[in-house]
Amino acid sequence: MKLYISKGLYRSMNLLTITLLFFIAVRGQEKVSVYADAAFWQETHEAYPLPKGMENSEVRSIVIDAEENTWIATAAGVFIKKAKHALWKTVQTGADQGPAFSVTTDAQSNVWVGTWKGVYRFKNNQLKLIPGPEAPVSVVCAASKGVYAIGPKGIWFFDGQNFSKKNYEIPRSVRDAVADNQGGLWLASDVGLYYINKEEKTTVLRGQDEVISGYIKGITTGPNQQLWAGGLGGVSIIDHFKKKRAITPTEGLPSVYVTCIKTDAEGTVWVGTEKGVVRYYVDGTHSLRFSRRWLLDDYVKDIAFDENGNAWIATLKGISVIKRQKMTLAQKNDYFQEVLLKRHIRAPWIAGQCRLEKAGDLTTWQPEDDDNDGEYTGNYLVMESFRYAASKSSDAKENARKAFGFLKLLQEVTDTDGFFARTIVPSDWTNVHDGNQTYTPQQLAEELVKEPRFKPVEIRWRKSKDSKWLWKGDTSSDEMCGHMFGYYFYYELVADEAEKAVVRKHVVRIVDYLITHKYNFVDVDGKPTRWSVWSPDQINRDPEWTPDKSQNSMEMLAFLKLAHYMTNDDKYQKEYLRLINQEHYLENMANVIHQNPAWFIYFDVMLQAYVYPILIKCENDPKRLAFYQKHMDDWFEKRKGDHNPLINFIYCYSRNKKVELQNSVDFLVDTPLDLIDWPIDHSKREDVRIVREPVLEDEQVNILQPPSLRMTVRWDKNPWTAKGGDPSREREPVFWQLPYWMGRYLGMIR
Repeated sequence: MKLYISKGLYRSMNLLTITLLFFIAVRGQEKVSVYADAAFWQETHEAYPLPKGMENSEVRSIVIDAEENTWIATAAGVFIKKAKHALWKTVQTGADQGPAFSVTTDAQSNVWVGTWKGVYRFKNNQLKLIPGPEAPVSVVCAASKGVYAIGPKGIWFFDGQNFSKKNYEIPRSVRDAVADNQGGLWLASDVGLYYINKEEKTTVLRGQDEVISGYIKGITTGPNQQLWAGGLGGVSIIDHFKKKRAITPTEGLPSVYVTCIKTDAEGTVWVGTEKGVVRYYVDGTHSLRFSRRWLLDDYVKDIAFDENGNAWIATLKGISVIKRQKMTLAQKNDYFQEVLLKRHIRAPWIAGQCRLEKAGDLTTWQPEDDDNDGEYTGNYLVMESFRYAASKSSDAKENARKAFGFLKLLQEVTDTDGFFARTIVPSDWTNVHDGNQTYTPQQLAEELVKEPRFKPVEIRWRKSKDSKWLWKGDTSSDEMCGHMFGYYFYYELVADEAEKAVVRKHVVRIVDYLITHKYNFVDVDGKPTRWSVWSPDQINRDPEWTPDKSQNSMEMLAFLKLAHYMTNDDKYQKEYLRLINQEHYLENMANVIHQNPAWFIYFDVMLQAYVYPILIKCENDPKRLAFYQKHMDDWFEKRKGDHNPLINFIYCYSRNKKVELQNSVDFLVDTPLDLIDWPIDHSKREDVRIVREPVLEDEQVNILQPPSLRMTVRWDKNPWTAKGGDPSREREPVFWQLPYWMGRYLGMIR
């Protein structure tokens, strides 16, 4: 028996909780790994951009005062955002207005600001220029007995009454200052690290055994009272004036340009860089936050923390707050379900993405058609089927019924004997993807040379007979696989006998249509669609179909096997065996995991995942069943490294095994609540390499990134992709909910 607790969960639990969960697992006499759902820290991002007209006025310093107000020093002056308010207000006016460089608070909760004109103090709701320091003041630093004001013209100390100048031997290029708990002061500068002890003696660190480089931008006291100094090259961890350890891109820095460094109340050290912020935890692990999902800009200038542990990060374009809240997987599912029903279900019951008229703005969303509405709604149908099977929720059963009804309508709307559409939209829609078009002979020649299999589809959208819908043709093989995936699980987990009869009739109608047309999906123009070709005449005898030969053989066997399983009609078994014995479809399928790398795309991985459960669960012949089982085992061995929870749980369901729980749960825990497809560009990072594997034609990273650092997931997309994203889209959360409910149904998530 093994109780699994994720890293994120472990950080949020105490010993009593862990002991209790272990006791529950033991009492239950579990023989496999089980994740007991408990609260973890879920992070979210709130953005507070600079005021209109000030967007390019970089934020340089930030502090949170005792009343939870946020103060920032910017190139345009000092601004304040009151607690629980969203807007920034300027603090300086008139002749005082001008560049500000540093803000801090002292032991009495007063706010100090270093500016072009000198140092200001905010006390008793008044901001006053304090005489003494010569302008400009670039760094203000609070100590136990006062405040230091530092600039190109020297250093001054405020003792509670007045500023006095100190004749310390320090450089003019001080960038940061930290007072230690021994009466000393550390200074980061362009020419090394300086320490002034309580006897006012100066020690300089700039040797290679002391610091990575002499160009230092930020310093903080980290765990074990060691000093962390960051600048060009990375971070030096210093103990007793010697470098004990260095942090560079090898240890997770996305850039050698470290800009600031701060320690939070839990001892986590936050390192700001020009490419994002990295957190180094006391347990030795680290995590990165970058991209517009987490930061208004990746160039981090300063970091502050509020009393709730939220991080307020100053960037060139404004303030990003990385907040956290306790949440369980069950609560996360409830949140996603609400988002799904609010923005991602469109009539008649289609699950898909939505379009944001203003990029990144969820108040401007509109429903949108997609080529793969059928496939993605098939995923949704499977999700609701597992939700019903695991929870017996009546609304899950009703939602599944509606989703099946839409997929069935896709066939009925074409007014054919078995062909179904990609998707439908109301007939009054004027904005759809892939509108009807014509090809000139010249254009057609160009396309045919590029791809000899190219099919010119000029009429892609047609009006239904009742004039209610526009339906989209040229349906692809991925749609067929997604439909069959949905039909199998709806039939197995949800449908009663009357509903099974409807599903059975519908599946048979489609498969009969394929048989009639020699295993090709023939559109209303009388020709096979561009991608839905399963006929041995093409995949066995046309060399241009070689890249799809193995995959499509596997798919067609699954379609026939499902029809036979549902009907027990020997006609489908005969066709199934004919393709195996005469057309060698099993031999074709055997090469799925051995295909030429040039033909491998991640999209096909999910199509294979869709049909494995059908082949394995519906096959009774021991020899063929053993072939399918070994085939899936070998396939899964190659896919383990993707840490794809949907693939993991499909495998567990198909093979009656309980594996890869940790990677699956880690994905579910780390997935952001934000479903906007923010652009992600890993190519600008220095801690990863760009490679050409596992997909030869894609730019990918050499280290699989956690879901919080990926583009918003759709499982037919490559999880290793280096860059991409579209902030004018919000993706549907089914990618998360489907594996979650599969894990619940399998008893692997409690």
